Amino acid sequence: MSWREFYKNRWLYIMLLPGIIYFVIFKYVPMYGIVMAFQDYVPYRGIWESNWVGFKHFERFFSEPQFWMLFRNTFILALYNIIFFFPLPIIVSLMLNEVVTERFKRFVQTLIYVPHFVSWVVVVGVFYMIFTTEGGILNELIFAITGQKIAFLLEPGWFRTMIISQSIWKEVGWGTIIFLAALSGVDTQLYEAARMDGASRWRQLWHITLPAIRSTIIILLILRLGTFLDTGFEQIFLMLTSTNRDVGEVFDTYVYVKGMTQAQYSYSAAVGLFKSVIGLLLVVGANQLAKKCGEEGIY
Repeated sequence: MSWREFYKNRWLYIMLLPGIIYFVIFKYVPMYGIVMAFQDYVPYRGIWESNWVGFKHFERFFSEPQFWMLFRNTFILALYNIIFFFPLPIIVSLMLNEVVTERFKRFVQTLIYVPHFVSWVVVVGVFYMIFTTEGGILNELIFAITGQKIAFLLEPGWFRTMIISQSIWKEVGWGTIIFLAALSGVDTQLYEAARMDGASRWRQLWHITLPAIRSTIIILLILRLGTFLDTGFEQIFLMLTSTNRDVGEVFDTYVYVKGMTQAQYSYSAAVGLFKSVIGLLLVVGANQLAKKCGEEGIY
């Protein structure tokens, strides 16, 4: 790129500055703390004077009896998110795209966006009000019909269902934004030509709409795999009890307990780094697979 071309587009590059500064300060500078995973970090000695211990904390983590329990719980919740949560914004956006009445469409969009702005504390509080055995709305209804109550919030078998349900209620509406934007870019002449050829709505959906947003779906899926093991600390921490800990304890809550409550900074940094490396490998692998299948990928 020549200097003249750079000067011609100078205002576009200036608009990039706030984003670049944000990523440098809040994303790249904190990565310096990764070195703690290879040290016996002592706060009063700092990073430069703490002793280097190589892969000691990683070896300890892999030999801990909780490792496979954490890995299983995190993997199952992440897999449930991909299977049950990821397709829903696509389905909802396709349904909204078929709505003809513009006012009703905007009303539904607003209604499903709102939960995104509610904090996890409030979401969990709402679920407690509905599902608790002590006066919960749903449990009172079940008791009136069957004479029994179900401990949704305490029984381990209901924990993952509660977590996925909360994620769906809170984030599906927000997730539809990108897909609705992609759908708005589909050439309407394609639909008109398909209707003249006698194609039904399902045919139009299968042969026009889905191929048009396929690249968007694949890119978002690849990005989603990058945070595959990020199951959400705040939500799960609020839902954990002594009775469901065996199915609810995940890497995020384990890092918090070890790092913040037991001051094992180096060990918790090693656990967090392990999780990040898995996410990076998944992104690279999924991107390569997408390219082999003829898609663009993310880089």
